[in-house]
Amino acid sequence: MTDYAEEQRNELEALESIYPDSFTVLSEKPISFTITVTSEAGENDETVQATLKFTYAERYPDEIPLYELLSQENLEDSDITDILKLLREQADENLGMVMIFTLVSAVQEKLNEIVDQIKTRKEEETKQKEKEAEEAEKQCFHGTPVTIENFLSWKAKFDLEMLEFKRKKVKEEEQSGKNKLTGKQLFETDHNLDTSDIQFLEEAGNSVEVDESLFQEMDDLELEDEEDDPDYNPAHLESD
Repeated sequence: MTDYAEEQRNELEALESIYPDSFTVLSEKPISFTITVTSEAGENDETVQATLKFTYAERYPDEIPLYELLSQENLEDSDITDILKLLREQADENLGMVMIFTLVSAVQEKLNEIVDQIKTRKEEETKQKEKEAEEAEKQCFHGTPVTIENFLSWKAKFDLEMLEFKRKKVKEEEQSGKNKLTGKQLFETDHNLDTSDIQFLEEAGNSVEVDESLFQEMDDLELEDEEDDPDYNPAHLESD
């Protein structure tokens, strides 16, 4: 007949020896305790941690112990789900044998994997940021490569801008035409224009000086017709 109490006490003593700094007994009836598991440090001293609580069932190890994740540090919800699933799998595989050390060891390995995943994820994020920075720098020096898609997009935008420009220009010309007065409208709106030419001629006439002496010698000239000239001989002109 199996002495469950004896097996439980013996395992409890072994666990306290193996995990002196992270093992804590919570109660003796039923036997309940915690073990804090910490991953190995990552490249930048990142660590993840989980505190596991175990409670022996009356017929443990022929019954699976109760377990739960009491607290954690730097774990995602998905990580917690994976750890609880792992504990269940290991408990089923080791049913009939004392198994706490095996369960804790499995969680320890899982935490180390999570740290490696964090490291890999950060490296990928760094590479992605560097790639984005390089692409941004290329854009500054080389601009955006022309493709059919982005050219058609640019042309559609350009056509809209030109259409709007033409509409504004036509509207401005129409507005300018409305504001411009015809000659008739100018005369109708400004009555000074119909007397301005007369006034100019009057002012100009008063200011023009005429030298009458230039015409005095013209009065002394005696112009005679050719027929009154006694020497006038038409026949002589014909013979010549």
